[in-house]
Amino acid sequence: MQEVIGVRFKATGRLEYYRPGDEVFRLDEGAICPSDHGLEFGQVALSNISLPEDLLPDQIPSLVRKATEEDLKTHEENLARAKEAVEFCKIKIAEEGLEMNLVGAEFTFDRSKLIFYFTADHRVDFRKLVRELAQNFHTRIELRQIGVRDQAKLLGGIGPCGQEFCCHRFMRDFDPVSIKMAKTQGLSLNPTKISGICGRLMCCLNYEQEVYQANTKKVPPKGTLVLTEDGQGHVVDRDVLQTRVRVHVYKDDGTEDEKYYSVDAIEILQKRKKGHSKPELWEDMEDHDFVTEGEKKALREEEEADKREEEKVSEEETFQPCSCPCRAQEDQEVASFEEVEFEEIQIPEEEEATEAQAAPDVKKEDRSVEDQGQETAPFQEPYAVKGRVKPKKRRMGRRRRRK
Repeated sequence: MQEVIGVRFKATGRLEYYRPGDEVFRLDEGAICPSDHGLEFGQVALSNISLPEDLLPDQIPSLVRKATEEDLKTHEENLARAKEAVEFCKIKIAEEGLEMNLVGAEFTFDRSKLIFYFTADHRVDFRKLVRELAQNFHTRIELRQIGVRDQAKLLGGIGPCGQEFCCHRFMRDFDPVSIKMAKTQGLSLNPTKISGICGRLMCCLNYEQEVYQANTKKVPPKGTLVLTEDGQGHVVDRDVLQTRVRVHVYKDDGTEDEKYYSVDAIEILQKRKKGHSKPELWEDMEDHDFVTEGEKKALREEEEADKREEEKVSEEETFQPCSCPCRAQEDQEVASFEEVEFEEIQIPEEEEATEAQAAPDVKKEDRSVEDQGQETAPFQEPYAVKGRVKPKKRRMGRRRRRK
């Protein structure tokens, strides 16, 4: 565990961890912190807290100091100078005729670097612009190109929903958004309706994607033959978010009607196959038991719960110790056996010799070769027993003379 604090240099910036030392910080309190660009002014977003080392980066720098009143004044001056730098840079861009859109600028706390953010469709040669900016501000200049989504995050604004941009308000990172999400949610594929102010797909498409993916499996597709309390019918439309379908019902009195039904209040009879027409209505439904999908789900959950209980009971029976008196008697015998101390018994040499003589003699095989003082050759297994084949001799043919 290591004590750290979390600092953000921007309202929607990334959280950086620092070692507080012996000081105690409060939320939204200013702090002077080192960074890759130099000293920067940040606000505490996470007060003193102890976290495991697995959740922290390998190298955690230490804070320089708490922000004083003079530091706050310096920070405000840097913000005012950054606005002046943006106006000056826009004039120079217009004079040079560069195809770039300046978004903003910021000073580091020690004013050792001035960073400009811009967007451009093509590569821009701004070497002359950098020289003029350096001569005017007498500091290191950095021009950084960003995307249109980052531009909307920096500037902010009001979205089509009437609220402030999510990226400017609370979003820290951009999650990938695809057109497949709009198809899953049944939205119009018109780019003007599913795109944000930045011109990209709206980030809010990703908020409900998991719910739509989970509910899509529960809701039957269009053309499915279902049974309702009013009669049989085909699914005409479906509301995935509320898990309900609109059914064209064929009533028993010969009339037809369209009505929304919850998925748990209908029974799926037959799904429509891809490339085929709608399934025909079933006949002789008088003997058919109407069991809704909600009842089927409840039955499946009960069966699964019963199986789990049976498995638990079987495991307890297998590992449960025997409670009969024989088991207790065996435990007592084992305990008494463990308490006995064994002493080492030394056998004298004479007794060892008598024991060796008393041992039965091993029968010796009659060996005629041994009587003559010759040793027998070791037994060799035939090739057939070993599973090997005797290699064939290679025939050497006559070599033809070269002409």
